[in-house]
This record gives sequence, structure tokens and C-alpha cells, in this order.
Amino acid sequence: MNFKKIITLLLISISFQAVFAQKDGYWDKERAITKEIVVSARDRIVIKTEDFPEGTTEVVYRITLLDENQQLANSLVSVLKSIPDPTGISQGSAGAVFLLSKISGDDKCKYAIFSNEVLASEYKESGKTTKACWSQNEAVSKDAKLLSLDKSSCLKLNTRNMWFGFESKNWIMNQKIILEVVPWIDTKLSRGWNLENRKLIINQCKTSDLAKKLPNSDEFCVCILDKLQKEYKFQEFQKLLAIEKSKAFKDFGNACLGETGASNVIYSNLRNQASDLVKQGKYGDAIAKLLAIVADNKAVIEDYNALGNAYLMTKQYGKAIKFLKEGEKLDNSELLIQLNLAHAYLFNKDFKLAKSLYKKYQSQNVTDSLSWTQKVKLDFGIFKKAGLPNADFDRVLRLFEN
Repeated sequence: MNFKKIITLLLISISFQAVFAQKDGYWDKERAITKEIVVSARDRIVIKTEDFPEGTTEVVYRITLLDENQQLANSLVSVLKSIPDPTGISQGSAGAVFLLSKISGDDKCKYAIFSNEVLASEYKESGKTTKACWSQNEAVSKDAKLLSLDKSSCLKLNTRNMWFGFESKNWIMNQKIILEVVPWIDTKLSRGWNLENRKLIINQCKTSDLAKKLPNSDEFCVCILDKLQKEYKFQEFQKLLAIEKSKAFKDFGNACLGETGASNVIYSNLRNQASDLVKQGKYGDAIAKLLAIVADNKAVIEDYNALGNAYLMTKQYGKAIKFLKEGEKLDNSELLIQLNLAHAYLFNKDFKLAKSLYKKYQSQNVTDSLSWTQKVKLDFGIFKKAGLPNADFDRVLRLFEN
């Protein structure tokens, strides 16, 4: 490989690294702050910035002292047009030098930055900078710096303002200082979804009835959070009525049940619980579990059959018929459904309908190894033990002799 090709590949590699290193955000030029400050000789003054927008993670500022009638050659905003993101400034001292004004006066000043108004007021009175989050104790005619969320105590996630304190070093004349401040807005955080707010939604999700049905609701709740972040800014979501929030959680929850596979886990658990309750003879509790599956439109034919059987065992024959007929709509060839229907008609004093079903399927098997007739006899034995009406059992069994 020749030298030119090596150089070309290196340039391409560097270009790709630069692209992928860029932060997802923008310099908020619309809300850039530019203030012209006049500081009296030997005086101190404190200037509060305008409110920083939601999602501010970096702030770049420039301080320039000008002589009388001097004007800035280039505003800080215009300089930042050539810098795509804060990494272009923070990579080295060259970035800060680039930000400096092309001109400045002969005057110099000291300055400090404070994170709240109380500390700034103390500085104005005493001139002490020990409580400043940043201080320039050597007088300068111009300065520029980047303050970032992860490297400066001046900027925290919810910081709305900074206070700049200036001390004139001119003992005779007033000083003219230009303060420029431009915030960098993280696109994702600008929607208000910071760590604290995301945790709030996750905790709300985990206390919901749906999440409580899951052995591990983490993935499910993260899915809901992702959908909320895409649909709403945090403050927009907080302003919704309680009923609107509830609907959003329900709609996104239903979508996430399928996407994360949580639905299968929930309804599998309910089926297992219902099966265990039936074995314990707790048919009423089993019915409640199965009805929860039906209410969510997740019932399969086995659920309807189990529900019909539980209603038979609790002598609720009309309800047994109702849900067995629902199961029949899913698959009218499922003989376990047909057999429980026959039982339900028999207990409900409709021998004619029961007889037609008992006779219709008597030559078939309900499973690969259990015949219809054998299953009828087994069921009748269970029903007798449970104390269900059995006067017509022998009458039914005689049908199979013909």
C-alpha cells in the first residue's frame, strides 16, 4: 500500500470518528445571551444570566473588555457556527483560543462565576471568590471557556442560571465588558426526560396492576418509558389529566405486552395458578383467574374449557354453557369442549340436547389414548364425589350400549 493510500485511509478514519463522536444536540443561538456591562472604577458587579433552556448540558461563554467606541469583530454565536458540538472546544486549548475575541481593550478585570444568588451577593460585598464554582483571579482583557455538566460544578442538570461577578482593575476609568453566553442543548434531555424523571415513570409503572402480574417487570416498564419519551415531552405528560395518563399507560402497556413477550408470561402464570386452584378444589378462585384472561381477550380454547368445567363444579350451569359455547366458536372439533357442553346441558335439565352430543361423539377419542365413553365415565365419577346431581348418569351410560 503506497503512502497516499495510507494517508487517505487515515483521513477517512478520522472523519468517521469525528462524525460518530458528535453529540446529539445544538447550540441554542436563539437564546444566546449578550450583555454589555459597564463597571465603575474599582467596583464590583454581579450579572445574572437569562434562564437556560431545558436540556442544557454545556455552556460556552466569552468575556471581552473593550476600549471606548470599540465593537466586537465577531459575535460568539457567529464563531460557534463553525463548531458542530462542544467536543470541538473541549478537545484542547486551541478551541478556547479560537473563541477569543479578535480585539479587546487595554483594561483588565478579574471575574468569578457562582451557582446561586446568595453566593454571588456575598462576593459583591466581600470580593472573596472562595465559594465560586469558577474564578479568574489574574486580571485578563479577554477570556473564553466551556463549562460542562460532567466537569464543572457551575452547571448541574437542572441549573437555570449562573451569576458572573466582575471586579474592575481600573482605578480611574469605567470599564466596558461584553459578556456572551451560549448554551448547548442535549436533544434528548431537552424533552425533560432526565434520570430523575425517567426513574419516576419506571416506579409508577412497577406499581401498576399489570406490572405486578409479571415476575420481572423491568423490560416491560422500560418499553413503556421509551414510548412515553417518543410521544411526549416530560412536562407535557405531567400536565395530562389523571384519566389521560392512565389511558396512555394502558395503551402503551398493551403494546409492550406483545413486544416484550410479557403477555405470554402473565397469562401462562394465570393458567398455572388456576390449574393449581382447581386441584385444591378452590373453583371460585380458579374462575377469577380464568376470567381475567377472558377480560383481556387473551383466552384460548383450553381456557374456555377450564372455565366451563369450573362452573360445572360450582353448579353454575348457565355460565358453564355460555363460556363453553364461546370456546366452541374457536374450534368446534375440540371434543373436550363438546363433552363439557353435554354435561352442562344434562345438569341444566336439557336431556335432549345432552343426549344428541353424547351420542354424536361416542365412537371417537377425546385424546389420542382416551375414548369418549371412558372420559364420560371418569367425569361422572368426579361429579358424584363433588355431590353434583347424578340421577341421569345411568341413563346416559345406557346410550352407549346401543
